[in-house]
Amino acid sequence: MPTLTTVAVARTGEDTFHWERAVLDDPGPGEVLVRLVAAGLCHTDLSVLAGRLPTPLPAVLGHEGAGTVEAVGAGVAGITPGDHVVLSFNSCGHCDACRTGRPTTCETYFPLNFRAARADGTTPIRTEDGAPLGGLFFGQSSLARHAVVSAQSVVRVDVADEEELNVLAPVGCGIQTGAGAILNLLKPHYGDSVAVFGAGAVGLSAVMAARLTPARTIMAVDVVPSRLALATELGATHTIDSSKADLRSRLADLAGPGGLTYIVETTGVPSLLELAATAIAADGTVAVIGAPSAGSRASFDVNALIDGRTIRGVTEGGSDRTTFIPALIDLARQGRLPYEKFVRFYAEDRLHQAVTDARSGHTIKPVICFDNRTEEER
Repeated sequence: MPTLTTVAVARTGEDTFHWERAVLDDPGPGEVLVRLVAAGLCHTDLSVLAGRLPTPLPAVLGHEGAGTVEAVGAGVAGITPGDHVVLSFNSCGHCDACRTGRPTTCETYFPLNFRAARADGTTPIRTEDGAPLGGLFFGQSSLARHAVVSAQSVVRVDVADEEELNVLAPVGCGIQTGAGAILNLLKPHYGDSVAVFGAGAVGLSAVMAARLTPARTIMAVDVVPSRLALATELGATHTIDSSKADLRSRLADLAGPGGLTYIVETTGVPSLLELAATAIAADGTVAVIGAPSAGSRASFDVNALIDGRTIRGVTEGGSDRTTFIPALIDLARQGRLPYEKFVRFYAEDRLHQAVTDARSGHTIKPVICFDNRTEEER
């Protein structure tokens, strides 16, 4: 039976999301119905809302969901009603990349995550009067009380109670992206130096992860003093306010004679990527995470790459989500990945405030918590 629920709709020309009543299909083959407990709000959601990324609107966005499975579609194995889950990115599950534990390089990663529709162009969400709404954004569209989700996006987790899911929601994208760039891809060794451009949720997650490695120097770069102070608390050995210091020379001074080994660029500012490309040492790597508007360009001297410098794009931390997300949760429970220090929770009726606070930088990682009582109970 279709599910009547409430979803946050992004529409062209609007500067925020609006709660609307909507109807969800029953989960189809390879799909799962999830009752959301919480969903993180990511800058990718805001970029789509602003028209900077190519997801068709109107659509239900959200890609950091956590909740409880209510029903499963045909062909879904290993997931049953009642399971607690964290939701992450989508992938096809059967290409060579997916079958060898590299789902972020899935052959159909971008259409599956940004098209906001099934492969056949249909969507599981419609308004009460029958108009289709984009769904399955990143396989989930989790800014909603309920979502029909790709089974590929589902990661089962063990929790003491549903309340813990509030804290786990942002692990599905922002936390795993920053931490994964360090732990899965760069893998610093003793003596290496790491600089993280941008002290938002992704950047601070990279800082925390770098602290778990043998890296000698961990630098955080931002223009907001409070974020730089938090970066120090989370593991940065040095901070740089790039509005006050010459960034290139300061990076070189702190890296020392061996030069700067790694830069994690999370801001999406092309000029910073251009600087990063030549600020790293020979054989160093720039991990490119920040996503500017579609079509943005950066340029650098090609000859600067001849001695081994690498510019590497990073999606979702290069993670195999089914193994990496539980590992991150375990680290957080041990107190070794304390990302809760930059999370702020908002009731669903304060979604507009969460959007405002995310845009202004007042809140690093907003998480929307859903009231799942029945209308009679409310």
